[in-house]
Amino acid sequence: MENVKLLLFDLDGTLLRSDKTISDRTLAALQDCRKKGILIGVSTSRGEQNALSFIEELQPDVLIVSGGALVKYHGEYIYKAAFSAEETRQMIAAARSVCGAECEITIDTTDAHYWNYRVDPKKQDQSWGDSIYTDFKDFGESSLKMCVEIFDDAQATQLQELLKACDCIRFSDGYWYKFTRKAVTKERAIMEVCAASGIKPAEIAAFGDDYADIGMLELCGMGIAMGNAIDAVREKADLVIGSNDEDGIAAFLESSIL
Repeated sequence: MENVKLLLFDLDGTLLRSDKTISDRTLAALQDCRKKGILIGVSTSRGEQNALSFIEELQPDVLIVSGGALVKYHGEYIYKAAFSAEETRQMIAAARSVCGAECEITIDTTDAHYWNYRVDPKKQDQSWGDSIYTDFKDFGESSLKMCVEIFDDAQATQLQELLKACDCIRFSDGYWYKFTRKAVTKERAIMEVCAASGIKPAEIAAFGDDYADIGMLELCGMGIAMGNAIDAVREKADLVIGSNDEDGIAAFLESSIL
């Protein structure tokens, strides 16, 4: 760990506790790491504005959002992989043709998170980030990422076949599938950060818990799974630490870096 120049964290299930906050102990450990010259980064499937609502105190040096479709380094955009407005409309139409007209869909744009939710997510969980309700009937914006709730595995496979130009990963904590441009992943985004910063993948310690984190953990010099991570992530990680609700990150940083 003495060669680590960047600490890179997934959000949900990793840096965020179950109540969607970062513990004071973890924040303090991260600030102490920053004082030692180590950069702090976030790599999440959440959209930018949605993610920022949870990490205002952190002020990350690196921000990878929308599953790798948008990357910021020291506050400047260095990479963006968007679908055109027409491509986005076609993706929404494909999802509805396969999964039904009433299927739930979310769309990330650069500025907002759109959702045709049946129940306002903030009524179920006040910690959820802001979402704009839309029925997507006249949606005319370019997008970074589409997520679709799909309960039938056969439908998920069919939609992936229709959207061949997309990279697709399922989230483990439900029935949601993420669609970004082909080869747009967290690990691809990390390579963009490396090109901009001069940091090598071997000098990054990455932390995660879900399917979308596996490539990131395998790419970086140290891939660290949370104690609450799914088995597939734990098997690929170099190390498994305490859970997100047990200050696993803080304990690891205190013992291995600070």
